[in-house]
Amino acid sequence: MASERIILSGDEAVAEAALCCGVNLGVGYPGTPSTEVLEHLAKIGGKAQWAPNEKVALEVGAGVGFGGGRTIVTMKHVGLNVAADPLFTLAYTGTKGAIVILVADDPGMASSQNEQDNRNYAKAAKLPMLEPADSQEAYDFMIRAVEISEKFQIPVLLRMTTRVCHSKCIVDRWKPVEAPKESDFEFAVKERVMVPAFARPAHVRLEEKMKTIAASAEANVLAQKETGSADLGIICSGISYQHVKEAFPEASVLKLGLTWPLLIEPVKEFAAGVKRCVVVEEGDKFLAEAIRAEGVAVEAKPDAFVFGELSVSRVKKLVAGDTTPEPAAAPGRPPQLCPGCPHRKSFEGLRDLNCIVSGDIGCYTLGTLPPFNAIHTTVCMGASIGVALGLRRSLKEADARRVVSVIGDSTFMHSGLTGVAEMVYNRPATGHLLIILDNSTTAMTGLQEHSATGRSLNMEPANQVNIEAVCRAMGVDHVDVVDSTTEHERYMELIRERLASNDVSVIIAKRPCILQIKKLAKFQKGGAK
Repeated sequence: MASERIILSGDEAVAEAALCCGVNLGVGYPGTPSTEVLEHLAKIGGKAQWAPNEKVALEVGAGVGFGGGRTIVTMKHVGLNVAADPLFTLAYTGTKGAIVILVADDPGMASSQNEQDNRNYAKAAKLPMLEPADSQEAYDFMIRAVEISEKFQIPVLLRMTTRVCHSKCIVDRWKPVEAPKESDFEFAVKERVMVPAFARPAHVRLEEKMKTIAASAEANVLAQKETGSADLGIICSGISYQHVKEAFPEASVLKLGLTWPLLIEPVKEFAAGVKRCVVVEEGDKFLAEAIRAEGVAVEAKPDAFVFGELSVSRVKKLVAGDTTPEPAAAPGRPPQLCPGCPHRKSFEGLRDLNCIVSGDIGCYTLGTLPPFNAIHTTVCMGASIGVALGLRRSLKEADARRVVSVIGDSTFMHSGLTGVAEMVYNRPATGHLLIILDNSTTAMTGLQEHSATGRSLNMEPANQVNIEAVCRAMGVDHVDVVDSTTEHERYMELIRERLASNDVSVIIAKRPCILQIKKLAKFQKGGAK
């Protein structure tokens, strides 16, 4: 394929690069702002699939890499928490093929419960991390990540942020498309089986790999110096570079495309050539602290700029050391459940029965807002069950009997199964009630399929997990399926009965998302490919 210039978002650019690299499989769990990577990969002809959660996705990706294939594993920032268990060990095992882990951070929490900085995972797990500043670099760095992963036989983290994921620019799609390759299995037990005797030397090899990567030409070409005024030098990475160039076009700039391991020699050389050196970065003071630890005098940003996204105006204030309070943002329209959403009647019922509701992650989290005011805790995917079971054991009996867990169908498949196991195994004296709000989609991230919908990522028929049968098989005393909209009185009576008993119960409030109905109708007419 000849070079072609097209307009792409950062997510789309990564998908295009993955196709060009001949990835055998893209696998992940949907989560804004990473979702569109796999959706676009499937759209342009690549093989992509949704896993039940990020841990499973990374384990599938590990198998692809162990077999000599190439894979991209995608998730949003909190998804890497779920995948952290295999992540740290994969750094020890290494890989035969390429394993690229795309993690999309969400500074400012546009659609997340926290704004953690996942550069810290690269340091903690001892894995290389690349950080593109725009769609072109997203395309280029995905290709570079594949090359680094295969050359050094190590998984590579590709860190994106909300603005890079969703902003669009012209991309030179220069790499011809490679066909996915298949390999013969190679036995490498000492490298792949992490018993202590094999893990100890693997740790030593990992430390040496990181030193070798930091000194390599592949890494150091990613430190790009732009010479400007010697009075001000700015070290930055990712989207911060775009803000810096607009805020201080006259400054000298060192843009680090590889943010871990730290490329200390280019940093030292750059800092020595300017009178004042400031590190501008979104999130934690990650680079500034790492550079200072190496004895290089640089200025870190004031604490006020640890929070939220950066912008041109904020970067100007950051460099000036101006920590005066910023004007409050204009109030926007609060998020709300869609008109006709099946969750509306579910939450109205919980509100009217004065339940204490342990909630979960999904569009139904909006049930915490008026007029419902019907969710009282939300922590992370799947936590609705465990948190509620803990409440049942700490509250007086009258309050304990009001506690209900609420979880969506996709979130249930992601992290709810182990919660049900806990509910059945360590059942409280007052029993417990779990309500699964089954709208047959992963709604908040854009109506993606999951393992209980009966459809694959590209909307083809797929094997379907039966949530009702799974709950019965796990030993739940009562499993009821009801439409809380058309059978509202029955729904209310079921809640009253189950809360009054000492049994463990599941109510599946099943009614399709109205937006998903429209999507399926469009697909069936041939309007969505």
